[in-house]
Amino acid sequence: MTNETTDRTPDRTPDRTGAGPAEPRTALVFPGQGAQKQGMGEAWRETESWPLVAGISEYTGVDVEDLLLKADDETLRRTDLAQIAVFTTEVLAHREAAAAGVLGEVAACAGHSLGEYTALYASGALSLADTARLVAARGRAMRACAAKSPGTMAAVVRLDEETVAGLAARTREAGEELWVANINAPGAIVVSGTADGVARLGESAVESGGKVIPLAVGGAFHSPRMADAAAELKAALAAVEFAAEHMPVVANVDARPHTGGDRWRDLELRQLTSPVRWDACVRTLAEELGCTRFVELGPGRQLTGMIRRIAKGAVTVPVDSSAALTKLTAEAP
Repeated sequence: MTNETTDRTPDRTPDRTGAGPAEPRTALVFPGQGAQKQGMGEAWRETESWPLVAGISEYTGVDVEDLLLKADDETLRRTDLAQIAVFTTEVLAHREAAAAGVLGEVAACAGHSLGEYTALYASGALSLADTARLVAARGRAMRACAAKSPGTMAAVVRLDEETVAGLAARTREAGEELWVANINAPGAIVVSGTADGVARLGESAVESGGKVIPLAVGGAFHSPRMADAAAELKAALAAVEFAAEHMPVVANVDARPHTGGDRWRDLELRQLTSPVRWDACVRTLAEELGCTRFVELGPGRQLTGMIRRIAKGAVTVPVDSSAALTKLTAEAP
């Protein structure tokens, strides 16, 4: 058991060792649902941060250790369980990276969809206990909403944002429900809606020179079909305390940096039914906040690939396992 209920600023002190050139400004970034995989906890099982898993289990009412070590792929496709699993591995990666001294001069945080909650924790906006409870409530709400309003998502490649938005509008005009859900990087857009809506968009995308790739997800996330989930999550958001001041977190819905808790309840409700503007978030981190180094913390390296396409010349540092962290530590000057 941990004392995380009062820990809002877990590792915010920059790592500085001796004099020398100014350190690059670092952004901490956290992936979202979809990064989960069977046995994802093994990468962190022998670390000093592993006892945090027991605390997150208590906060969420889920046996997280079993989820991280034994759950099969089918179990991990459940929206509520996938989100807890990804969040927990991100917390472990963040704690271990901070302890190893590789975070550097952290200027801001951001997360993709679910990852935004880990970013809020890492920034000091929320305690671990409150963040874990919100993640659990969000996953339950999204799963229940998807059961009532079935839907799906698909990636659209080789087409720009404006073209995909136009095709989505034409799909809606034809009577199908379909919206842009994620603007991830140039030529990497995700749409969300009914199965029929996605199928119709697929036909028009091919005619425009694009390609639609179905995604194995449990619902039409980041679209108006998640309105009931937002209504359910509202009570959970009202029950937690956001810090009045915290490290900047760039929000998915408006791609703006926020440094106080007043607006996060509204931002997280809007996030459920609005597009994730990841491309714009990265540009804000790089161009407005001056971040030249991006440390991705969590399972997989999905964000690293996107960031390289958006922020040309930025240094990307994926930390997806204790082995990767050991290598980084050995390579440090």
